Amino acid sequence: MKAAVDPALRAATAQSFEALCAWAVQARATPLPEAIRRRAALVLMDDLGAIVAASTEPEIAAARKRAAKPGGSAKATIFAKGAARVPVAEAAAMNGMAVAWAELDEGYRLAPCHAGAYILPALLAAAEAEEASVDDVIQCLAIAYDITGRFARAFPFATMTVHPHAAFATVGAASGIALLRNLDNAAFSRALSGAASMTPAGPYAHAIDGALIRNAWSAAGAWIGLQSVDWALCGIGGIPETAYDVFATCLGTDARPQELSDRLGTIWAIEDGYHKIFACCQYAHSALEASLALHQRVGPDAPQNIERIVVETHPRGLTLTGVEPATVLAAKFSMPHALAAVAVRKTGGKNAFANDTLSDPAIAALRHKVELKPYAPLAPWPNDRPGRVTWVMKDGSSHSAECANARGGADQPFDETTLLEKLQDNCAAIFPMMPDNLRLILAGDPEIGKKPWRDAVAQMVGE
Repeated sequence: MKAAVDPALRAATAQSFEALCAWAVQARATPLPEAIRRRAALVLMDDLGAIVAASTEPEIAAARKRAAKPGGSAKATIFAKGAARVPVAEAAAMNGMAVAWAELDEGYRLAPCHAGAYILPALLAAAEAEEASVDDVIQCLAIAYDITGRFARAFPFATMTVHPHAAFATVGAASGIALLRNLDNAAFSRALSGAASMTPAGPYAHAIDGALIRNAWSAAGAWIGLQSVDWALCGIGGIPETAYDVFATCLGTDARPQELSDRLGTIWAIEDGYHKIFACCQYAHSALEASLALHQRVGPDAPQNIERIVVETHPRGLTLTGVEPATVLAAKFSMPHALAAVAVRKTGGKNAFANDTLSDPAIAALRHKVELKPYAPLAPWPNDRPGRVTWVMKDGSSHSAECANARGGADQPFDETTLLEKLQDNCAAIFPMMPDNLRLILAGDPEIGKKPWRDAVAQMVGE
């Protein structure tokens, strides 16, 4: 049911939206603080690695084969073996399809949102085609990340109905491209509002059900973002009230206009991002950390001696209920699968969510012995996503471990060495030169910053 329109709130949201657009245009002309530049470089590094890690998935390879057809202008790179160059929109869509497929991309901790995954596929393709610099990419990413994170905070869903990959991908992609092309205030507003007007209502439950179209929402968002900017330059776009009309009125979110404009340039959303080492939904990470602690305590014979697993988790963890995941996506959004797989395979990485785990008899049997319970009492952020795991053994004994808050967020971030090792694991087999080149970008050498992004890509893929 469509929500009632609050005229005062709609007007306040439009005013804050216009302030956000004006700030973004001004910020594009201002150097980034060094800490923000480095955070943006980490997001670039992590999400590029996630794209490459997913590039060997059979569905991704099949989609890529259809995209890389003869004809058209080959201006942007698909980050997969062979590094095909295709038109910008096709590269953006294919990299957008891959970026969140493996669930190894970064995310935003203050609201459901994977801003980097929404921004980078379109931004990287356009930057390569338009001869933007490495510094341009980093700066546009940081500012667009702020816009996207602010949208996620300004329009929160009361329950997980629309998936964030659908809700905010168009906004992220349009922001990055509009910044790259240095749109003025009016055009920026048209582009961003126009993109918001084309937000799809992708069901959150599709992730739990394993519908692989969920991984295409960021691809569609990349395409829409590119088109929104092109159309804005022709005078075609939305209005400042569009964001309120789409999210609060059509999708039924709350509206918090102050989140769009409060302390612009003082607080940066990218500082509140998180990174993953577990290849699944972040809502399961605290339970996985507790499970790995149990492995250390109980010893190597634990997997064959577990009778059942009791998981006490936060409300969003309780939504991950699938017991018979049909796809790897469903496995990544299944608490029973995640807890069974980490118990059997002693890892929460890619090997716990690979295709063969869906039919692994030991994991399949244990999935049916996982019991989910509410964790109580819940603590405030950042300890609002806890996990307590109890292994009840066949001899009647039990062992419990608890994690108040999974690592990877701003409060307990992974060190850069850990993230560089993750990058190496994700992409070195396909692009051996990519880790070292991204490491140099992270270090911030001014000469590398001035280099055309096209040249940086050519070095990363070995041309």
